[in-house]
Parts: sequence; C-alpha cells; structure tokens
Amino acid sequence: MPHWQTSRTLIDLARPQVMGIVNITPDSFSDGGQHASTRAALAHCEALIAQGADLLDLGAESTRPGAQPLSQAQELERLLPVLCVAVSLGVPISVDTYKPGVMQAALDLGADIINDVWALRWRDPTDNLSGAQVLKQHPHCGVCLMHMHGNPQTMQLAPMEGDVVAPVRDFLGQAAQALVEQGVDPARICMDPGIGFGKTVAQNFSLLARQQELLQPGFALLAGWSRKSSLGAVTGAAADDRVVASAVAATLAVQKGAHIVRVHDVRATVQALQVLAATQLGK
Repeated sequence: MPHWQTSRTLIDLARPQVMGIVNITPDSFSDGGQHASTRAALAHCEALIAQGADLLDLGAESTRPGAQPLSQAQELERLLPVLCVAVSLGVPISVDTYKPGVMQAALDLGADIINDVWALRWRDPTDNLSGAQVLKQHPHCGVCLMHMHGNPQTMQLAPMEGDVVAPVRDFLGQAAQALVEQGVDPARICMDPGIGFGKTVAQNFSLLARQQELLQPGFALLAGWSRKSSLGAVTGAAADDRVVASAVAATLAVQKGAHIVRVHDVRATVQALQVLAATQLGK
C-alpha cells in the first residue's frame, strides 16, 4: 500500500511516517499535564513539527491502564480549541478518540484521521451512534483501528493468554475487512496491534518479533511503542527516560514493516530512522 488516504492528504507510505503524540490530558501515563492547556498543547504541536513530525495525533482522554472514562462534553472541551488551530499547521491531524460524537465534531472541523483504540466497537448509549456511521459521512478520512483486550480499566489486570500474534492479526483483519464491506476504501485503513493494551511484556515483544505476520491482511500498519512500560520492564528506565529504548523500538518496527510510528520523542525517532534509511541506501 503506497499511500494512506486521509481527509486532506494522500500520505506517502514509501517512507516511514512519524506521528507525534499530543496529549491534551492531565493524566496520560508519560507526559500527563505537560500539554493540558490549549496554549501548551499548540506550542507542543509546533515543536513536534519543527522536530520533523509528519503528522500529529491529538488525544484529550487518557487510555492508560486504569484510566477512568471521560464524558464526551469534557473531551470536546479539551480537544476542540486545540484542533481548531492544529488543522492549519500544515500536517495531517489525527484525533485519538473512540466516541462517535467526538469523531463527528473532529472531522467536521477538518481532522484528517480518526485513531480509535476500540476499533469502532464502542457505541454511544444515548443514541447508539457508531464510529462506522460517522466514517460514512466523511468518505475520505483516514482511520486507524487498534487492538485492545478488555478496556483501559481492566486490560492489564487480566491480559491475554498464550500466543497473541494470530488473534491480534485476525481481529484487526476482520475489523478492517468489515469496513471495506461497508464501502470504505482499503487505502483509508490503518491497523495498530495495541502494544500494552491488554498484553504482557513477553506478548508485546512477540508482536514486534513477528510483526511481519500482522501485515498479512494487506493494510497499513502503525506501531506505538513510545515510552511503553514493556520498554521499562527490560531497561529499568522510568517513563520519561525511555527515549533511546523508544527510538530503537520504533526503528525495529519500521524494519519489520511498520508504515507509521506513533511517538513522543520525535527528534530522536526521526534521527534513528535517518540512520536506518542510510543503511538501506547502501544495500
């Protein structure tokens, strides 16, 4: 798949894309509170673009293990002032949300991509609106479907058992294919194995070691290893001291076929991928 179709941009996947994380939250696991105000979040957007981010992912609700759900009104109150300006910064903008109402508002404001940890499974109990219905109203936006076992409140209390690669691959492939059968262009769809979302440390690393198996359904693949606790488990480093480990994991993910890497530390990741690209030119 040479491109990822999004609302305003056809993203070239021949080169790995670096997605910079912008957490507009007080409680995200790594940088919660640092960019919670609109001014701080926009300054962070600009800084990540200056460091080489190809696209940005705005999230107004934490989905870290144990995080409590946020109301739609609260999420929109945090997100929309940042999004209104971010869409004019010259890079594609992804919104990290599972709520169809937030998806609708974000896409109406010009967001390019919906990044959903629930893979469009969550429905609004007040009106039964689904994410898939929202996507039909925006026939060019991109969508990233992530695998999550359980929910943020329980996923690390009762993680998956056994070999996770095939179940994750099959879940994502089926979710993506279901969208295609509803008329969504496959070029709009990206898949994310959900590192840390209901998996053990060993299972997370098996997903990296065998990541090429996740490419079998034929859709673009996003890898989100940045500052994850599994990196801390093998290095002993605290969340804010996992820059090197995160850049290495992102580089390995790209070597094994990932098209997009979602990261906090853009500059370090961009430099690591520049080194990887130089070695590939010398083959």
